[in-house]
Amino acid sequence: MNSDGVLKKVIQELTRLPGIGQKTAQRLAFFMLGMPSEDAKAIAHAIIDLKDKGRYCSICNNITEGDLCEICKDIRRDKRKICVVEEASNLFAIERTKQYQGLYHVLLGALSPIDGIGPDDIRVKELLHRIEKGEVEEIIIATNPNTKGEATALYISKLIRPLGIKVTRLAYGLPIGGNLEFADEVTLTKAFEGRREM
Repeated sequence: MNSDGVLKKVIQELTRLPGIGQKTAQRLAFFMLGMPSEDAKAIAHAIIDLKDKGRYCSICNNITEGDLCEICKDIRRDKRKICVVEEASNLFAIERTKQYQGLYHVLLGALSPIDGIGPDDIRVKELLHRIEKGEVEEIIIATNPNTKGEATALYISKLIRPLGIKVTRLAYGLPIGGNLEFADEVTLTKAFEGRREM
């Protein structure tokens, strides 16, 4: 394969990643071409290590190398609270805030009957098993604020409320720095529903 073919192959492979279009893939490929060889190899090895060593935590389904993730192993975390998210990427976003000190449960998806994804296709049973142990006092539902996320949140809430455990949902509405005139009706409605006294 000539060098032109090698470059095209890298661009083609990069476009398979979510959010990476043709132009971004091309820009990344040229950037990688100009990188020192050691840096490029480090990226390649990191990807291979992720595929070879990465697995789901046996408790919360976060990404880990061992049986348990660092969050589940951390004895300082509040075991009375579990924040339920759709994907591990959501967990990472919440962790960046450094505001939440409880545990997590990653569903590895969201309910979507139209796509053939039902309750047995996401990790709801495992969440219920965790609750049965008796330490959990609050489930914080942090699924995405879209149709799938809302359906998932409602389903989980209906399962857990009868168990006498507090179920809360992350508030959502207007983003900080946003402008009211650009907010859609659903966002504004949710902002009004979630308003609080000052």
